[in-house]
Amino acid sequence: MKLLKFWYLAHMIAISDIKQMSVSERLQTIEILWDSLRSDDSVDSCAWHGDVLRARKAKVEAGEGVFLSISQLRTRLQQPAS
Repeated sequence: MKLLKFWYLAHMIAISDIKQMSVSERLQTIEILWDSLRSDDSVDSCAWHGDVLRARKAKVEAGEGVFLSISQLRTRLQQPAS
């Protein structure tokens, strides 16, 4: 177990290293992480995620979908949760 912990700590990226990356580099890193999770069969989504996606798709197909621009989304996210 100690060897595994040592390997993990030796190969972990420090937050300070991440902060020194450009935005583009950080986004590419996120993509790599998501790709690695997507191809990992041991990672399952919660069942309710599928329910939410199906409900949203049904709204769009029924012509009831609401779409926001990026600026509208930013404004909405800055508002306190109700």
